[in-house]
Amino acid sequence: MTDNQEKERPRRRQARGERRIAQLLEAAASVFCTTGYTAASTNAIAREAGVSPGTLYQFFPNKEAIAIELGSRLMHEMRETYGEALAPVDPATPLEEAVGAAVDRFIDFNCRHPVFFALMHGPDIPGRIAEEHDALYATLIARVEALLASLLPEAPAAEVTRTAHVCLGIYKAGLELVLAHQGAEREAYVRELKNVLLRYLAPLVGDRSEGRTDPLWSGTP
Repeated sequence: MTDNQEKERPRRRQARGERRIAQLLEAAASVFCTTGYTAASTNAIAREAGVSPGTLYQFFPNKEAIAIELGSRLMHEMRETYGEALAPVDPATPLEEAVGAAVDRFIDFNCRHPVFFALMHGPDIPGRIAEEHDALYATLIARVEALLASLLPEAPAAEVTRTAHVCLGIYKAGLELVLAHQGAEREAYVRELKNVLLRYLAPLVGDRSEGRTDPLWSGTP
């Protein structure tokens, strides 16, 4: 066996291992969404992945380890998402555009990864995920504050912080409704969510909301 062949074998094993981990995480996401974290089991995840429990235990010692790895990967992607979605906006940007762009980016992420909501907002979040989620939420609040500060340059810092918390609370409540529906009905709930946020923010922003057309968000989301 040549040196190149000896080096290639570990790389192939590593690639197979990464594919198996991805397969198990995808299966876990499906099971967590269907049953919730507490009711999920490693046997159910292995069955969903089409592997034996023994194969699963080669990569993860328990379901908490699976949830932590899945949550960590999703939170990394979420950080990239809100980094793009919540950048400060040009003061000339219409309020509808600023709100709509942020909502669309977050909705797209959560619809592609419904398990993120199930893990992060369920009543039974594993301890380490809860800690990471708290850190993520704190960072997210800071980014929303930065976005709002560009829309409300004269507002006191305490008001901006309070507004950021209210906006995230509205989004979280609306997201649960969005994820519970499909197709045209989901799109309708997205429009309603944007409307609620816009009607909340418009009086705070003042004349920046002038010139919008009614009904609000009459176009496609």
